Amino acid sequence: MDARVHAADRLQSMRGDASLQPVIDVDTSSVPLARQFDLFRSWNEGVCEFESVQETFQSFPARQTAWDLGTMAALRLGLPGEGSRYRWRHLKRAKVDNWYVFLPLSRDRNGGEKRRAAKPVMQSLAEPFEYVGEDDGCVALIMPSSLPFIGSSNVAIRDEASVLLADFMLLLDRSLPSLRATDVPHIVAATTNLLAACLTLSRDHIAGAQQAIDSVIAERASRIIERKLADPDLTPQKLCRELGVARSGLYRIFEPVGGISNFIRRRRLLRTCDILADRSDGRPISTIAHEWGFLDPSAYSRMFRKEFGMTPKEARAEGWCGRQPAPLQHGSLSGDGKNALGNLLLRNCFASGSGRPLAVSTGDWPGPARLPTNASHIRHASGA
Repeated sequence: MDARVHAADRLQSMRGDASLQPVIDVDTSSVPLARQFDLFRSWNEGVCEFESVQETFQSFPARQTAWDLGTMAALRLGLPGEGSRYRWRHLKRAKVDNWYVFLPLSRDRNGGEKRRAAKPVMQSLAEPFEYVGEDDGCVALIMPSSLPFIGSSNVAIRDEASVLLADFMLLLDRSLPSLRATDVPHIVAATTNLLAACLTLSRDHIAGAQQAIDSVIAERASRIIERKLADPDLTPQKLCRELGVARSGLYRIFEPVGGISNFIRRRRLLRTCDILADRSDGRPISTIAHEWGFLDPSAYSRMFRKEFGMTPKEARAEGWCGRQPAPLQHGSLSGDGKNALGNLLLRNCFASGSGRPLAVSTGDWPGPARLPTNASHIRHASGA
């Protein structure tokens, strides 16, 4: 049975500028603690089986959110984590034969909110499988078995591509709340092309996956920039070396927002805004500007005014008041779909109005690449 998702009519009927809403958003908080695991199991009846590895759960706080993407579905699952060990396995008489790309997620116990991702696994729901874990959650993609690059039930993600795919899945999960109905076909195409490239190496598959690969590189670059924003030696050249990407590739990816240097400068301006809004920080404005790489106070003031419509002194006097920077001019997310996901990511990077990374949902799992043209380049991009 081909259990592909049929949602094209619903996507077409939505307003193009409307945010994509999850079709499933449930949690176990509505029932007594002792019944939470049973409720969680019921969410997956007819699809797969979850059972406890330990005798019983005193509680099982969980949340499941899913987005219908037409020929594909995206899933986010929040789980209790350490101390709640479960077994996930196929049904003997499965009603569906969809494929499931599953990425377990676990919280870094020493780093608080920092999280890390394991290797993604691709599995048919109609074939025997078993997974035992106590994860903090997962993100997943569910797709029909009729996709042309799935030739048999015995497929596996190539090792050199697994980190690249994991980063992309985390990026897609973070971007879902920002999607519009008109974005969906382009996002699905990018996702499908990347999956094909991760399963079967070919020039055509890699060319088709370029948009998705670019978006992962942009995401990795933005996270490095955020981490090293105060480093006066942070330059596009150093970024290229750390990412393993050619200068022309990095410049092309960030071209829709005015280039990589403009991206770095804007993030630094946003960071100074946060500091100016902090009334407990009474340092001179020139000192704050110098700390974030603006050595000429006059030039800093001009850039600040151009970006935010006020001087740094006015921003400090008004406490910043949550003002947003001027909107960026960048490529459309729809149209011909060119670099749709990359543009979505770049839009998200600037949407927060602060120097901190944008967190758009409770599933903001970080993942921290060279544009691959052959197997060795994919291996380098994935960090293998």
